[in-house]
Parts: sequence; C-alpha cells; structure tokens
Amino acid sequence: MSNHGDIILEAKGISKQFPGVKALDDVSLTLRRGRLTALLGENGAGKSTLMNIVAGVFPQDAGDVKLAGEVVNFSNPRQAHEAGITMIFQELNLVPNLSVAENIFLGREPLNRIGLIDAKAMNQQAAALLEKLDLAVEPTAPLGSLRVGQQQIVEIAKAISVEARVLIMDEPTSAITEHEIEVLFGIIENLKRQGVAIAYITHKFEELARIGDDAVVMRDGRLIATSPIKDLTHEAMVQMMVGREMKQRSDKARSEPGEEVLRLENVSLKHADRPGDFVLQDISLQVHRGEVIGIFGLMGAGRTELLETIFGLHPRASAGQIYVEGQPVTIHSPVDAIDYGLALAPEDRKSEGLILGMSVAENASLPSLPRLQRFGFLDQEAEGSLVGEAIERFRVKTPSQNQMIRNLSGGNQQKVILGKWLATHPKVLLLDEPTRGIDVGAKGEIYALIEELTADGLAVIVVSSELPEILALSDRIAVLCEGKQTALFDRTDANEEAIMNAALPN
Repeated sequence: MSNHGDIILEAKGISKQFPGVKALDDVSLTLRRGRLTALLGENGAGKSTLMNIVAGVFPQDAGDVKLAGEVVNFSNPRQAHEAGITMIFQELNLVPNLSVAENIFLGREPLNRIGLIDAKAMNQQAAALLEKLDLAVEPTAPLGSLRVGQQQIVEIAKAISVEARVLIMDEPTSAITEHEIEVLFGIIENLKRQGVAIAYITHKFEELARIGDDAVVMRDGRLIATSPIKDLTHEAMVQMMVGREMKQRSDKARSEPGEEVLRLENVSLKHADRPGDFVLQDISLQVHRGEVIGIFGLMGAGRTELLETIFGLHPRASAGQIYVEGQPVTIHSPVDAIDYGLALAPEDRKSEGLILGMSVAENASLPSLPRLQRFGFLDQEAEGSLVGEAIERFRVKTPSQNQMIRNLSGGNQQKVILGKWLATHPKVLLLDEPTRGIDVGAKGEIYALIEELTADGLAVIVVSSELPEILALSDRIAVLCEGKQTALFDRTDANEEAIMNAALPN
C-alpha cells in the first residue's frame, strides 16, 4: 500500500438507511493517488450507494467524507464535480436530444468574449476527446442516434474532460465492445499516471488483474475486507462476497430433449432505417422441451431483435413462420405471444422489464392479472400467494411484497422479473442477458434455476454476450453474425474459439 500522503479521499464510518433497507452500515473506504480501487460485492451489497454518497448524489446518515484531508459535505453532484470528484453512472446520465459535444460540456460550456456559448470551440474540444477515446462519431451528432456502447464512451469522455482528482466508474464495461474496453483500459492507465484516484465497481474479475491495484469487498452494506488485488485469488474474492464457498456449476445430466415446442422458419426482420436491408435474415431454429438454446453474437448481430421478433414486438417489419407445438401461429403483439405460452425477460430491466413506480407485488403479478380476478376484481389473497411463492422460490431480498421495486438491488429486480414470467406457466422462456450487471452469487442462483426449469420440461432460449455463460448453460448454441445464423453447435462440439470464429464477419 502507498503511504498516508497519497490518500486523496477517505470515507469513514458511513451509514445510510432507505425505507426498509439498511444500505450501508459503518463502512470506510480509502482512495489513493494513482491507484485503482475495485469495489466488489453482490448486488445490494452497498457499492453504488457508497459511491453515490461520495459523488454528492445523496447525503449519508452518519460518518464523514474527507477530500485531501478536509471534511466535505456536498449537497449535489455539481458541488462534488467542482471539487474534482466525477462519477460515470451505470445507468447513463445523458440527454438524448442534445449533441455529443453538448452532453460532454453540459453546464460548463466554453464561452466567447461576449459571454455566449462558443460552439466551434466546444465541438473542437469534443472532437479531440473523442479521438483520444477512438470513437468515430461527429461531435455534432445527436446523442440519441448513438448505440448504448457509444453513449457509454461519451459518458467517459465527459468524465475525463474535467481535471478530476477522483474518478468513480460504475460497471463501465457492461455495454461496450472489446475494442472500446481496450481503449478505456489505456485511458485508465494514463489517468493513474497523472495521479487520479479511481474507484471501480465491477463484476468482471478478469479485468482487475490488468487495471486494479486494491480491492474492497462489501456484503450486505458492510465492509468485509480490503486488500491489494495481487494477494486475492478469484475463489477468495467470491467467498468474501457471498459469505460462502461457491460450488462450480456441474454439468447437469443431459437427458434426451422432449418434443419440439417452438420452431422458427426463415424468420427475417427489415431494418427500420435502411430500405432493403435486414436486421435478421432467414433464421431457422427448433427448440425442444427441457433444453436451453444459447444465442451468441457480437454487438449488432441481431440477438435481442430475434427475441423481440419471436415475442411479437416487430409484427409489421418481420417475415417468416413461427410454430408453437407444431402449429403455425401468427404473433401480432406480446399479448398474442403470452397467450401462446411465450415469456420474455428483456435486457434493459429498468425501462422494459419493470414499472419502477410500483411495488414488488404489483410488478410480480402483472402478467398474471387475468387469472387473479374474481368477478372483475383483483383477488388480493391469490395475488399475495402468487407473489409470496415467487419471492421464496427466487430468494428475493425484500422487506415486504409492498416494497417499491426501485429500492431493490439490480439482482433482486432481475429475480422479480423471472418470477413474474414463470407465474404465467410459459412453454418457452426467452432470456435476454439474464445476468447482465449481476454478481456471482445471484448468477449461480439463476443458473441453478434455469436447470430446475428445464428439468421440469420448460424450453429456454438465452441470449448472452458472455461466452463462458453460453457454454455453461446451453444444450445447443446458435451463432449470429450481422443478422444471419452462421453456426449451430451441440454442447459437445462447442468451444470458445469455434463460437467466436462463427461470430466474426468474414
């Protein structure tokens, strides 16, 4: 560890309570000049809450934050920003209808001599930052026209455009490509050389060996351990995070798959903005009871769009035939899809999977409302029973069914999404990145649950950008590249190299 003079930021004895949840309990943290401190812990461990307090998003109930030895109390993120503390949020904090440059310099635009915004200077400065980050977009492009990964890079450009003393990154690589990750790691090394202290929340342990110096492990709102990363093994980190030894998921006994439950024949999807072009072209696939089909592809391959098309989200732009249990079906909408026994857990759980202003119970029972009614009224006892079963089966951490869903951690929100769909008794479960942004403990639980469900005869289609996950879960793996199916592997033939070769354009 470095000496005391290298300490840039200290948080001491931080506690924070939300309604029904003690998010932080007497947690301390030290960030040092030129070092990256990784914050590790399961969803709900308190990592993001601690960083939000440091960044001025909300105040602590107890404890002190010291910057360069002085106690600071920020009323808002802008004050923290002005003091040299910048945070890149996991949920992007940008304005879609402003340009890329306007987003980077929002609130601190360069001015000309008469006090008006100097758009030329702003665009030039933004262009230099984008070049540094190897992002080939125009500074004048509307932010909303960029894909999510590119928007994440703009968020990073915004952060490094300030001479930050402390940079906080919350899951910065969750939505960006391998190339963008390499560029980001180069930027991180430069910032460390300049003496910036970095706090880095991640679930990807493999990143830490390359960029990390120190690790802080949290569990259930408490600090469990602090250590140089070089002294920690993968197994030790996992054990501290979950408070128990993680058993490696064993290969489940592979029984012969049951009868066909879903079949796609030449399913295509037209591109919304490019006439004559396709997002998906002639995808054919069979799914049987009790099997997991993995869908793998690089960003832009059409994985999410395939699940959305099956679920009836693009009826006017799609073509081809879908069969459920051997019968041809026409799916005009998600309501049709649910009626045919399909269920979709989307990738973006906050905007598409949940209604954040509603309770756990209201979210969990939503797709099952038609069968929870008696004489046109909601049978609250039946709803309570259905929700209770989902909470218990998925081990959802919530003080009560009436807790607002937004107060749950990401992992627990994901479990509620899975629970609500399984309550509809589907024949096919479509899972889009079911473990994105979820810690190893919750991942293990979701893997085990998928195993249980397929043992009961459910058919599952899983989209994942993590190759080890696809290999661990799938009976067969379909690979997409630029909207076309380039390979279909049986689990016995599949390996990372073969799958990646099929996923790369020729």
